[in-house]
Amino acid sequence: MAQGDMHVFGSAIALFLTGGIDANSDTLKAALVSSSYTLDLAHDFFDDASSAQLSGTGYTAGGATLASVTATFTIANSWGTQRANSTAYAVGAIVRPATGNGYLYRCVVAGTSGGSLPSYSTVMGATFSDGTVTWEVWGRGVVVLDCADPSWTSLDAGTPAYVIFYKDTGTASTSPLICAMENSVASNGGNYTITINANGLLMVAVQ
Repeated sequence: MAQGDMHVFGSAIALFLTGGIDANSDTLKAALVSSSYTLDLAHDFFDDASSAQLSGTGYTAGGATLASVTATFTIANSWGTQRANSTAYAVGAIVRPATGNGYLYRCVVAGTSGGSLPSYSTVMGATFSDGTVTWEVWGRGVVVLDCADPSWTSLDAGTPAYVIFYKDTGTASTSPLICAMENSVASNGGNYTITINANGLLMVAVQ
């Protein structure tokens, strides 16, 4: 693993729903933390992780401010990625049928899709096989939080175990956590970029 495997802090979903986090106006940041931080999805504020931040050339405490932050809602039949025959899919891939049926499907077992159309289930949460891929009926739409890839110039501060995304209020103890991306790419004094998943930083299914 290099960069991937996103984990969402439970309190973040509630804050998005109640307006506690506003992607359009709040300052969102990405912080790099070492393996001395133990991931706990019950953590709620940045002070739970801030003491484990990297220190070294090119890194400023608090991390990098996210740019080009967007939050969008897409109904299933308008989702851009269509399931294709004989195609490799990784866990987490989200697709819709080429002929939309109002549902999105999430890959839960990686593999290669079959050479013909599968029999799509429309029972929310149900799974079915497609070649060696297993799909889950995931939702009827999706909210995507996205941003530009955060980066650091001439970073030489060690290897972050996690990239912590959070809303910065100016005080760590009141700065809500959003999600954590696992990471194993070492910094070496060059430019350092965190690659956000092609589907976005955070996806929430609408059922």
